[in-house]
Amino acid sequence: MTDESLEGLDGTWSDESEWAEFDEAAAEGDEAPPKPQPVLAVVGRPNVGKSTLVNRLLGRREAVVQDTPGVTRDRVAYDALWNGRRFTVVDTGGWEPDAKGLQSAVAAQAEMAMHTADAIVLVVDAKVGATATEEAVARVLRRSKRPVIVVANKVDDERGVADVHSLWSLGLGEPMPVSGLHGRGSGDLLDKVLEALPETPREVFGATGGPRRVALVGKPNVGKSSLLNKLTGEDRSVVHDVAGTTVDPVDSLVELDGQVWRFVDTAGLRKRVKTASGTEYYASLRTKAAIEAAEVAIVLVDGSEPISEQDLRVITMVVESGRALVLAYNKWDKVDEDRRHQLEKEIDRELVRVRWAERVNVSALTGRSVAKLAPQLRTALDSWDTRISTGRLNGWLNELVAAYPPPARGGRQPKIMFATQAQTRPPTIVLFTTGFLEAGYRRFLERKFRETFGFVGSPVRISVRVRERKAKGKR
Repeated sequence: MTDESLEGLDGTWSDESEWAEFDEAAAEGDEAPPKPQPVLAVVGRPNVGKSTLVNRLLGRREAVVQDTPGVTRDRVAYDALWNGRRFTVVDTGGWEPDAKGLQSAVAAQAEMAMHTADAIVLVVDAKVGATATEEAVARVLRRSKRPVIVVANKVDDERGVADVHSLWSLGLGEPMPVSGLHGRGSGDLLDKVLEALPETPREVFGATGGPRRVALVGKPNVGKSSLLNKLTGEDRSVVHDVAGTTVDPVDSLVELDGQVWRFVDTAGLRKRVKTASGTEYYASLRTKAAIEAAEVAIVLVDGSEPISEQDLRVITMVVESGRALVLAYNKWDKVDEDRRHQLEKEIDRELVRVRWAERVNVSALTGRSVAKLAPQLRTALDSWDTRISTGRLNGWLNELVAAYPPPARGGRQPKIMFATQAQTRPPTIVLFTTGFLEAGYRRFLERKFRETFGFVGSPVRISVRVRERKAKGKR
């Protein structure tokens, strides 16, 4: 844990009555599970403006948009709201009937979205018209028995309306002229979408309680998408030897060890968000947002390679976000005895600040120990949700400080008056003192705190509030 993360609630206090304020703080409860929503799939060939249209339907910038064709590669779900009705919009990769390699996997994702959606929007570039690809897509859609809306995109003004009529030849009904870039016709399209969508989805997935949210993060090509596919038992995320295949976070409901979890596969992080550019910049923002929206993160590390600066950066991002943490060392089928000894040395040297994190050695390729992830996730989340009573906390602290008093600073030794756990998620301990506590002593307190109370798998924040000195009045 970095020293900066220890200072989140530092400040001053002047009255012990503030103790009561923190003592009343209680852990937040789980959110109520969301109601099932109908699903709208947005499909079409590459670079017809699907992601731009999705952002227009959502009313916010969510899907990654760039002039380069093929930026969207997985099917990605977003929550949408129009006229008081909520539904899910699924953005897909470009559909090519004769695709090979990576594009073939992308096309498979688009086809799966079509089969699982309640209604479908087929996006066509009005300036190009119906190509052989659109005609092939139309043949598939006519067999899907789902409501289909043909959108003639990039109709930015009245001059482009004449080009729309040729799309009647697809045999999918009246095409709608829309400009995803400027918003022309988007309101009428949303009204038609609501007419096509059922009140409830045809297929409902869920659990008796709200699934715990798990972010799957790591550097590029470490095996995140392969692990997600192994967990789901299907090709949920596009997997390819090309690093950086995943751009958007991908949500999946996964049943693991008798419990349903909501997994989010994220883009591999190469650079810091501030130094990334283009698609990588937006992917970094999505990954950061996915971590912050999750409750626990599985950081996937390639066990067959030395721990890299990228691995440390991802771990630091999770810790600073205050999320529970599980470290999964992937590709264990490639790790021999020598590499295991070397890895243990690297962990002791590089990951000394996260010794509290849960660890599991897995292989996304063979499925080795994948089932062990669930107990580790539960342990980390239990710690993340745990609250220690003020009385118990202060009894422990008084004994510890008596044996190991804080070091003097500026000739004065600070005293710790009392402590309280201000919050959970992550557990945050606030110390009310007469002086500043050195960062080294805070780390010592955290280590002793963990030895006594556990908190395996969860970051713990130690914050200090120094008592203000009252000015002496003149006699």
